[in-house]
Amino acid sequence: MFSFEWWWMVVVLPLPAILRWLLPVAPARHEAALQVPFFDQLNEMPESAGGMSKDSWRLILAAIMWCALVFAAMRPQWLGEPIDVPLSGRDIMLGLDISGSMRERDFQLEGRSVERIDAAKYVAADFIAKRKGDRIGLILFGDNAQVQTPLTYDLLTVQHFLNESIVGLIGSSTAIGDAIGLAVKRLRQRPADARVLILLTDGANTAGSVTPVDAARVAAENDIRIHTIGVGAERAVVNGVFGTQVINPSKSLDEPTLKEIAALTGGQYFRARNTREMLKIYSLIDELEPSETDGEQLRPLKELFIWPLALALLLSAVMVVSRVRA
Repeated sequence: MFSFEWWWMVVVLPLPAILRWLLPVAPARHEAALQVPFFDQLNEMPESAGGMSKDSWRLILAAIMWCALVFAAMRPQWLGEPIDVPLSGRDIMLGLDISGSMRERDFQLEGRSVERIDAAKYVAADFIAKRKGDRIGLILFGDNAQVQTPLTYDLLTVQHFLNESIVGLIGSSTAIGDAIGLAVKRLRQRPADARVLILLTDGANTAGSVTPVDAARVAAENDIRIHTIGVGAERAVVNGVFGTQVINPSKSLDEPTLKEIAALTGGQYFRARNTREMLKIYSLIDELEPSETDGEQLRPLKELFIWPLALALLLSAVMVVSRVRA
């Protein structure tokens, strides 16, 4: 549907004619002119081959240009058909551990061995893509915590910055408490029934200015649910000096603290020992935090003022060129 946002701007359309009628005519300027012996013959010649003078053409161009400017000022718009947009009202912060231990290659992805961070990014990106109607944000933490992406409906931007995250970018330690505190700061002003933090880590809190449990208590006071995910295999075979030996790559994982954080805030703790379990965990979180409710209809609006404005600029260029060549 075509419409004008500022239709009342049409009242300025006759303004040039009104000014021409009201303002006095400029006095004629008598200046020295070139004298030619055949002036009478020149005066009898038409100013253009078609019988219309250059001033007439310029007047027509100026009139069209003015109409185009007024048309642009009226803000013509095209209102598209209604589109259903699902909205859940949920605000979800993803807290991703990028400490040095996330380089451990104890996960499988498409049949090949990959680092924990690669598996975490792969699964989290798929989770984000399914959360249409939610606002998603991304927090990365190492020696400290920082917001990589604020809460936004632009899921592609969140996925982009998730894929750009690098292990060790902000240190090799793990500031879990600071990550929770930063999430609380971002979520506390949002609606009380829609505050969620999904915290993924493979270690214990080794940095930061606040302990994870204290930060979780503040989150609970602000009605923020925290779902915690502990990642890392529990058994791996490595080659040593005296042959192969079995080790636990997740010995630094502080499961009791992660469980306490989830319990304090009404969330759940999940254990991801491989990529398959991690995929299942995010599916469970999808069920715990349903993404779509009754949506609303939006009509896409396209501004069209650029076209009459471009026409006015083009005509003004034509007038300038015609005067230069005259």
